[in-house]
Amino acid sequence: MWVLSGIGVVVFGFALRFNPLLVVVVAGIATGLAAGFAPAAVVSMLGKAFADNRFIAVAWLVLPVIGLLERGGIRERARTLISRLRGATAGRVLTSYLLLRQTTAALGLVSLGGHVQMVRPLIAPMAEAAAERDGALDDETRNRIRANAAAVDNIGAFFGEDVFIAIGSILLIRGFLGQYGISVTPMHLALWAIPTAILAFAIHASRLWLLDRRLARRKPPA
Repeated sequence: MWVLSGIGVVVFGFALRFNPLLVVVVAGIATGLAAGFAPAAVVSMLGKAFADNRFIAVAWLVLPVIGLLERGGIRERARTLISRLRGATAGRVLTSYLLLRQTTAALGLVSLGGHVQMVRPLIAPMAEAAAERDGALDDETRNRIRANAAAVDNIGAFFGEDVFIAIGSILLIRGFLGQYGISVTPMHLALWAIPTAILAFAIHASRLWLLDRRLARRKPPA
């Protein structure tokens, strides 16, 4: 049972709000020592696990880049750009991104968008700037626009990726159906995902149109 001591380290470390990376490393070391491995062997296993899965750490390289772009004023530039476009509204901005996100996901470019690299620095500020044409935004309205921006990214990626035949969800569906003797090809699954994607776009575009109507009726904060 001492092998499970690593779980206690994780719970204790997270409860005290220690650095997550430090907590995980200490938990791994504690588990290895409790299992009877020598300290050198434990460190060696940690290094091997990191080397074998180092591609996972590549995603973290994006975060400093986004931070530098935001410090350089990318959010302000996005707001300025959208304020110069006539007829731009929050709903239209988000609908355009929904179409872009769903189309690129259908082509297999699922990583092209995302909350960190697209929604927070670009899409949400652009939608807020479009809504501010009719007056300043209160906190509730601003949070509603940001929530819709995040939802657009989720919906576009979720219903668009199934159109791409080499995505993990298509292979999962095919494997699950194959267990019950139902033989389908990835191409057939992708084709049947197209009507669903179209309906998802139409339904959510309608919701964004209703969002525009709600924003047009709002009263500017005092």
